[in-house]
Amino acid sequence: MRLAVAAIGKLKTGPDRELAERYRDRAAKAGRSLGFKSVDIVEIPESRAARAEDRIVEEGEVLLRHADDHTVRIALDEKGTSLGSEEFASRLGRWKDGGRVAAVFAIGGADGLAPAFKNRADLTLAFGAATWPHQLVRIMLLEQLYRAITILSGHPYHRA
Repeated sequence: MRLAVAAIGKLKTGPDRELAERYRDRAAKAGRSLGFKSVDIVEIPESRAARAEDRIVEEGEVLLRHADDHTVRIALDEKGTSLGSEEFASRLGRWKDGGRVAAVFAIGGADGLAPAFKNRADLTLAFGAATWPHQLVRIMLLEQLYRAITILSGHPYHRA
């Protein structure tokens, strides 16, 4: 199963990008032996449309191109479901073991995530009720993917 974090916007060079890449790399290396073929970050440029509604629609169309009907679609949204790390890992494992070929985790831009993506999502996931900056959501998501993979492999990282 391929895992992808598809995010509107680009992380600048620096500590945020380095930390995101560190967790992406850890998840990718640890996941190979479990059948996770790759962990990718897909950065999608922010729309240049003048109106927020148009930006959301344009960005949503691009996000959906990365998640066809055979892909598990996960929308990151503060109104979503908060899952503990064990439950998150369990769902990831069930999707993989159920033959799903890919999972795309979508992080919207400054104006939010497109309803077109949210309405087609298999899961809407929240990291609590707070609104988080997009760059932190990306880092937290990549860390949770690494943590989920370590849980599935029986590694003690998740207890740290």
